[in-house]
Amino acid sequence: MAVSGEKINLLGLSQDELKEFLVLRSEKSFHSKQIMQWIYQRDCDDFEDMTDLSKSLRNQLKKDAEILSPLVQARFDSIDGCVKWLFSSGSGQAVETVFIPEAGRGTLCISSQVGCALDCSFCATGAQGFNRNLSSAEIIGQVRHAMRELPRRSNGEPAVTNVVFMGMGEPLANYRNVLSALNILVSDYSYGLSRRRVTVSTSGIVPHIDKLANDCNVSLAVSLHATNNDLRDQIVPINKVHPINSLLEACWQYAKKRSSRFITFEYVMLRGINDSITHADKLVNLLKDKPAKVNLIPFNPFPGTKFSCSSKETIQHFQNRLRKLGLIATTRKTRGDDIDAACGQLAGKVHDRVKKPLGSKIIKQKKYSMKTSKNPEMRSL
Repeated sequence: MAVSGEKINLLGLSQDELKEFLVLRSEKSFHSKQIMQWIYQRDCDDFEDMTDLSKSLRNQLKKDAEILSPLVQARFDSIDGCVKWLFSSGSGQAVETVFIPEAGRGTLCISSQVGCALDCSFCATGAQGFNRNLSSAEIIGQVRHAMRELPRRSNGEPAVTNVVFMGMGEPLANYRNVLSALNILVSDYSYGLSRRRVTVSTSGIVPHIDKLANDCNVSLAVSLHATNNDLRDQIVPINKVHPINSLLEACWQYAKKRSSRFITFEYVMLRGINDSITHADKLVNLLKDKPAKVNLIPFNPFPGTKFSCSSKETIQHFQNRLRKLGLIATTRKTRGDDIDAACGQLAGKVHDRVKKPLGSKIIKQKKYSMKTSKNPEMRSL
């Protein structure tokens, strides 16, 4: 459970954890549903306002608990309607969250770690290194703040209709806290989002893909970005631990448990690196006749990067080739780049606030093991 001082922070606790909290205090476990509804559906921070709880329970909550959200340092608004928030994560660190409005829906891109240890070479977050995992309260707090601050849609529905774990960090490297946040997102007593509207994006931590399929089978996106192990080893170093074949096998098993729903494969377009027609053909060979769709992502530059984006013509030819050979393929529209909120740019303004890698090189291990990791944050998973 998340603890602040002597009190337990109820924000970010799953229903099972809330039940445990109540039972330990000789209270009825069914009150967990009411408390979740007050926190997430009624946006309540004051236990005294939870009027369908008994006075004695409210007093107990005031004594032993609190509802503590992450602090917002800044908000940035893009000319295209995107919004980016900078959330304090303590000790001068910060994480970023982005809201992307579209016709008929609004997608919130949230962070799961302060920095990232996986060191993908085309990602601004990876270039900064890893500081720590976010707590479940810090993760779900990003959603709660956006739900609170953004005006509702014209039909009365919340502005946020979809949540994607595509911000700072590798979600499956913070499995326990991300799982708690996922369970809150889909709970009928909190936000009640459909599992199809919640997406976890991973660089490919295979054992946790398998676990997620059983624990909370939301939509899955995989950062593929290369069609052979030699190239993927260089630009997505976790591939040295979980190479393409084992990653894809985990994906197909995941899809089976989701009634053959598509897995989204993200593919950043890097000029002269992975953008040839030969690469497109190899991508088809990997994914054709599988429950797969491809999302091509124009590379978004950040200070110090050695990469540049493929031309619009190259991206279009690549997409056309995939479609001609039978794949579902789309190209992600760049949004929020004027506030450094586009894909791959997150954390560009907080570089000096994030420590350099603490054991990045967990990827050098023979096995991705929480027990053997030298990084204390990784061992806590």
